[in-house]
Parts: sequence; structure tokens; C-alpha cells
Amino acid sequence: MRIAVEGCAHGELERIYDLIEAIQRRENYQIDLLICCGDFQSTRNLEDLQCMAVPKKHLDMCSFYKYYSGEKVAPVLTIFIGGNHEASNYLQELPYGGWVAPNIYYLGYAGVVNVNGIRIGGVSGIYKGHDYLKGRFEFSPFNENTKRSVYHIRQIDIFRLKQLSPKVDILLSHDWPRGVTSYGNKNQLLRFKPAFKDDIEGNKLGSPPCEDLMMVLQPPYWFSAHLHCKFSALIPHDAGNVTKFLALDKCLPKRRFLQVLDIESPDKDAGDKIELSYDLEWLTILHLTNHLISVKGSNGYMPGEGGDERFNFNPTEAEKKMIFESFKNDLRIPQNFSRIAEPYNPKAGTDFDFVEQPKAFLNPQTTEFCDKLKIDDPLRLAMLMTGHELNSSTYVDQMPSPHSISPDRNEDELELNDDSSSSVEGDLEPTQYISQTSLGSTLSQAKWRQDSNSELSTLDDSSLSTSNRSLMSLPTPQKQLQDSGSISDNFAIDELNLSSPKVQAGNTGEEGIARLPSEEESTNKPCEEDNPPAIKKFKRRNQAIYAKDDSD
Repeated sequence: MRIAVEGCAHGELERIYDLIEAIQRRENYQIDLLICCGDFQSTRNLEDLQCMAVPKKHLDMCSFYKYYSGEKVAPVLTIFIGGNHEASNYLQELPYGGWVAPNIYYLGYAGVVNVNGIRIGGVSGIYKGHDYLKGRFEFSPFNENTKRSVYHIRQIDIFRLKQLSPKVDILLSHDWPRGVTSYGNKNQLLRFKPAFKDDIEGNKLGSPPCEDLMMVLQPPYWFSAHLHCKFSALIPHDAGNVTKFLALDKCLPKRRFLQVLDIESPDKDAGDKIELSYDLEWLTILHLTNHLISVKGSNGYMPGEGGDERFNFNPTEAEKKMIFESFKNDLRIPQNFSRIAEPYNPKAGTDFDFVEQPKAFLNPQTTEFCDKLKIDDPLRLAMLMTGHELNSSTYVDQMPSPHSISPDRNEDELELNDDSSSSVEGDLEPTQYISQTSLGSTLSQAKWRQDSNSELSTLDDSSLSTSNRSLMSLPTPQKQLQDSGSISDNFAIDELNLSSPKVQAGNTGEEGIARLPSEEESTNKPCEEDNPPAIKKFKRRNQAIYAKDDSD
């Protein structure tokens, strides 16, 4: 299976999909799956944009709304996790994951799915110690503190992921696991990111919970983003296991933000059909740990050895069988996306002075999932605890399965070799919607078992400098990794020189394919700037926000 991995998407879906299609044309193969490592920015409308933690002057709709409205359809199955620049109100509707648009699937706060036998897990958000032990108490409309705390990872998400026993093939996090810089070309990283020096020397760069999770699960692949540079490392574990870590840049010209790799699928009978399924072990873990959910703003703790309650939730076969039967022996993820918010209309303008944050809404995907698994929706619990009305959207527009929508519906395609303009704006009429139905009758009552008090806290998020630029090469895995066949010679695609017949001298394999440098080359060779790509040049509409430090 060919998988494209994207760093920070920052809402530039059209650009990313255009690049993927150009790679497919040039290399004459099909990319089966796109994975995005956060800052996806699934903003449906101007109200969602108000829930994103960025300065007001830099708010930009970008292009996700076109895929949400149905104006365009994602040409490749896309899976993503959340970062620290997100429409947090929308993602909060899907705590256990779900379709944010046809063919675009969010993994939730933490999640594991199965794609043709390949297990892909991820944790959304970034780590901040002052929120790690708290419950999920936030919901929109947010204040300036909760607008940031809502995307901070929580202990329960890491605890649940650590219960997994079989190997997870790929793990995703937005921020890097702490300590990975010790296993890659640290000196090269510091030449482009000198601001990282103190944090690296103090072992403060990255997420301690993700470091712990990596050492427990030891996945073959770990992908991250957030720090806006490309960096690779090989992290050894006991018993000879190695994790291949790769962080990627943000979606901007002359940046290394996309990587293509081959992973052999265990499901050899699937053929060309790519199918997304729930992971049975993960479903069972969610069911078994439902009582650990907290929606309080105070610290809580997970069970551990020495107590009276169960602390190991690695499921038994009997427990997994029970969950499997509750899903009627079918773990395929249903195509049950529906619009419950009106998509952005570009003809309506972008006057933010009269736009407020929306109320929190319950999502029918989450309600259906929770009812089937007999677990609680944290958003519902938080609203009940604080006496808020359970808002059900009256704007419902059911979408057909993406498999029944032809990609030919995509209009206003970007011509990659056309340098005549700096940006492309769609001129399509807004989609007409066919139904507006109340969801009240479809939303079940909460299985509420939480305390009746709530605490809100004042947060002060620090900033991390990400202004410098870094271009890194992926080091060649050690011989035992090559022998395993888990990584191929075309792992590194030179995505920035699609029209060039050759890539940089001394770094070429077959035409247009970047050769993996040796460990010695990766360590000692000076960094070189990429040549500007021969593909279409574009000016990033919201580039200014990402030219300086990231908030949080």
C-alpha cells in the first residue's frame, strides 16, 4: 500500500491533493491513503473559524469547506489527527473519530483504525503539563483559555493507547515524542532551528507522554509535525525493534511537507479496494475504560498497580467477542457523514466583526457510535454537568457515500504547470441543500455517571519558536531494517521537483526518485537549500500567521 504522509496541512487541502495527483501522474502509480499529522483546520464556516486559536487578523477559511459542502471530493482516503490550530468545536463533536467530510476521517482525541490490515493509531493535540491530568471540561463557545486547553492531550488518551497489545504499524502525534532528537542528525536540526538548542539540551523538546507511549508500543513508524521542519530518527528498542521516526514540514512552497512510503498490506485479498475499519481491540478498550472519563476541570488519575480496581485493560478474547457481536460482526466504518452546519458561502464575505462562536452541538455520528458501544460522549457529559442545553442541530444534510460520488465532480482544478496567477479561487455557485430535519428524535439519552460539580481553570500557554527553516534527509535504516522489507527504495519522494528529470546530484536513484542517503552522508553532508519547484508557485493566503512563532 502506498501511503502519503503530510506534516502540518494548515487548511491547504487543495494544494495537497493537487500535489498528490501530480506525483501519481509523474510516477505512474496510485497513492492509496493520505495521513495528515495535525493542524488540519477543518473549518466549515466563519463560526468554526472563531474557535481556532490564531490571531484574528490571520483567520482564513482556506479550502476545507469545499470538501465539506460537496463542491469537491477528496480524491484519496484521508486520515488525520488534530493539532493546535484547529476548528476545535467541530473536532470536539467527534471525540472518538468520524467523517468530517466525505472520504476524510478524523481519528478523534485518540484512536486506532484498520486500513486493509494496517493498524494506524494516533493522538490529537499537543502536550501541556498543566492540563494533562484534567478532564474534558471545555466546549464552545470558548474563552481565550479554553480555546487552547481544548486541544491539549489528556492522560486518559495515552492510558488507553498503552493498553494495546498487538503491534500498531503506524502511530501519529502532532508534537514530537520527547528525546527523538538524540537519535537523528541533531546538529543539522540546530543549524536550521537554533531556538531549539536550550530545550534539546534540557530534554524539554517534545511530549513526555508520547515518548512513554513510543517506548511501550514500539511501533515500526511514528510520524509527527508541529515544529515545521523535516527531521528523521531511528529509535532502537529492546529485542531489536526499531521505530522509524519522521517529522514533516508545513504546506508551503519549497518545504518538505509530504513523504510517500510503501507498506505491505496483510490483507492481500483486498486488491485495489481500500477499506477503513474499526480496530476491535481499540473498541473494546474504549468500552472497558468508559468509567474513567472525566469532564471536570480538576486533576484526576488513572488506576495503577497497588489499588483495588482494575488497571490493566488489555482485552480478553471474551471481551472482544462481546464487542464484535455488538457491531453485528462487521467492523467496517459506516459512511454516515452528514452536514449539521451550513457550509461557508464565499459570496457572503468574511466580515468577522459580526460573527460569533457557535454553541456546542452533538454529532449524530458520535451518538450512533456511543449507543452501539455503550459508552459516553464526553461533550454531552460536560454540557449536562454544567446545566447546558443539549443542542441538536436542525440543519441536517445527508451526503451520499463518497464511493458513489465521482471525482469528476471536482471543478476548478489547479493546473500545476501554469504560472499565470498566484492563486486560484473557485467561482462555483453554493451547493443547494435538500433537507433540514430535526435530530432531536435520533439522539439518545446520556449514560451519565459523572460528578455534578465542574471546575474551570485559568491557563497560560507558552509559545514555542518555529520561525526557522529546516530541510532534512531520511537516513538509511540499518541493515536489519532493510532486510525486513518494511521500507522501500522509493520511500523518499522529491515532492518539490516534480517536473525535473533528476533530483539533486549525488542523491538520485531512478528518474525523479530521491535515493536514501547513507547514515554517514546524512550526518556529515552540509544542508543545502532546495531549488524552487517547477510546479505552480502560489502565495500562501494565510502565510503570515505561520511565518512567526506558533501560538502554544
